[in-house]
Amino acid sequence: MILGIGIDVVQVSRMRQWADRQGLLERYFHPRELETALSRGHSMVLSLAARFAAKEAFGKALGIGLRDVRLREIEVRNNSMGKPEMMLHGRAREKLHHFGGQSVHVSMTHEVDNAIAVVIIEGEKG
Repeated sequence: MILGIGIDVVQVSRMRQWADRQGLLERYFHPRELETALSRGHSMVLSLAARFAAKEAFGKALGIGLRDVRLREIEVRNNSMGKPEMMLHGRAREKLHHFGGQSVHVSMTHEVDNAIAVVIIEGEKG
């Protein structure tokens, strides 16, 4: 059963500005996300913008936002086929379980100026 759907859009220029500020990316992104983004060279900011949109979309799918959750606890990575997956750590995982969520689906896209992500949470309502 679908428990929540969230969508978010991020301007890529925002990530470009963040990349220029010392330590800011480490505040919002899991270390593996940063490693993956850095390996993408010139498309690094596109990758980060899409992942940031996915984090925000997750909060919207929960319906309560991301209070008490560090964004770096939400890790968006690609599986061996390239499909994005959301891995939750710490408080983010606790929020999902408290919400009744059992699985999270994420889809991301980006163009030159914008990145968009959609998150669907599935589970059983008690």
